[in-house]
Formats: sequence, structure tokens, C-alpha cells
Amino acid sequence: MDDTKMFFDERKKRINSYVHKSGLRESGQHFLLETLKEDYSYNFNWMGLPIIQYPQDIVALQEIIWETKPDLIIETGVARGGSLLLFASLLEMINGNGTVIGIDIDIRKHNRKKIVEHPLSHRIRLLESSSIEKSTIEAIKRLSEGKKKIMVSLDSNHTHAHVLKELELYSPFVSKGCYCVVFDTVIEEMASGSFPDRPWDKGNNPRTAVEQFLKSNNNFAVDTEIEQKLLITAAPAGYLIRLK
Repeated sequence: MDDTKMFFDERKKRINSYVHKSGLRESGQHFLLETLKEDYSYNFNWMGLPIIQYPQDIVALQEIIWETKPDLIIETGVARGGSLLLFASLLEMINGNGTVIGIDIDIRKHNRKKIVEHPLSHRIRLLESSSIEKSTIEAIKRLSEGKKKIMVSLDSNHTHAHVLKELELYSPFVSKGCYCVVFDTVIEEMASGSFPDRPWDKGNNPRTAVEQFLKSNNNFAVDTEIEQKLLITAAPAGYLIRLK
């Protein structure tokens, strides 16, 4: 007997029940906030390169990409390249012509070398420039020509102003039914002063930018089920699906 439908129905029911389980949600939140203090997200690699993400978010990205099957993923914030490899490896499996564009204002020489020399480099295009520069957007327009499904991941400068500008510039590229994922919205849930050497903080971060963006853009909505099932995520209210 094929019990697939029953399995997924039970899963949905279980996920929905988490809304009423405050102890479970509080445990997840406690784990998240404590591990943020310890740079827990720096502990993992993807296919040989550091991927500075929580494992739960990595799984969520995999589910989204497998379901929506984009042929272009745009990522702002390259860091050490692990997320680019995650996207490239998934596109390698699901698409014959999928491409990842990685944008960063500073792609360090040793990081670029490791990305370029990786077996999946043929899926990756690197742009070393500010994600909000006009020339960068023009380059993205050229590189996105002919692409049918586009996804965006925003993970660069985490100030309110920068992320809001990224949302305004990159959201038009996102295809209907695909996602714009905004990372580090969790900063809003952290204690003030958690980033003494950075320009972002509580009240000035990706979450506040998302909230302002959604007030004036009804093409997108937060996919609350993703956050609900993960329990632990660095992108609360940051999984935005394009509805129209």
C-alpha cells in the first residue's frame, strides 16, 4: 500500500501543531540565540567549502530549489563560497543549464581561487562589485536573459537601508512561485549591541527591511510554514515567496 499521502498529511498536521507548543518553540529559540553567540553557523562545509548557514536553513533551501527548479539563482554575499556550491550542486542535479551568480564587493583572492577550481565552477559566475550598483544590476539583467525561473538569496551587508535597496532591486527578478530568501533577519531577535564592530543592530537589520518592503509590495508574502517547521532558522520571516 502506498502511504505517501498519509505520510505528508501527518507531517503537515504535526507542523501545524507546533503553533500551540510554546515549550518546543521556546527551546528552538533558546538554542538559536545561544549558538549565535558561539558562531555555530561557521562549523559546516558544503562540498569542501565553508557554508556559513544553519543546517536547518540548508535543508530548507534544498527543498525550495528541488520544488521550484530555478534555472538561475542570484546570491548577494559570497563569503567563502559554500552557499554558491550548495546552489550549484542542486542545479547540477535538476537542470541542464542552471547558473548561480555570486555577487560580493570583496571576493578575496584565495576564496575566488577555491571557487574557480571547484568541479562545479562551470555553474557559477562571480561578480565583484556592490550588489546595489547600477552596473551590477545591468550585468544581472544581461545574465538573466532567457532564464525561465529565478530565485534570489540576499546575504550581504545586513543594514536596513542596504537590504531594503537589495529587495527593491532584486525582487523584480524573482519568478512567480519562486523565492527571495533574506538571511540574518534573526538579528532583530538578538540583544542590542551584539555586533559592536558592524553597522547593523536591533532595529537596523534585514528583518526591519523585510517588514518595510512588504508594506509596499504585495507581490510577495512570508512563507510562514517554512519557519514553523524548521523551529531553528537564521531567516525568520525571511523566506519570501512571489505570489504574483
